[in-house]
Amino acid sequence: METVTMNNMYTLLQKIDHRLKTIEMDIHELREESELRPEYIEKAKRIMKQKPIHIGTVNDLRKRLDLE
Repeated sequence: METVTMNNMYTLLQKIDHRLKTIEMDIHELREESELRPEYIEKAKRIMKQKPIHIGTVNDLRKRLDLE
């Protein structure tokens, strides 16, 4: 069993504090992300209305793209 000294504890607490600050910064950045532009939303809606293309397997895709 390892003996925990005050220095070890202090170092561990510093690492935890650094990680918490990093997480807080990430959360802050995510909250500040702007909303999607209306033209992007309209474009996405048009794309979603399109008929899907059935590709099948990876081999079928390769044939379709003339990669074989």
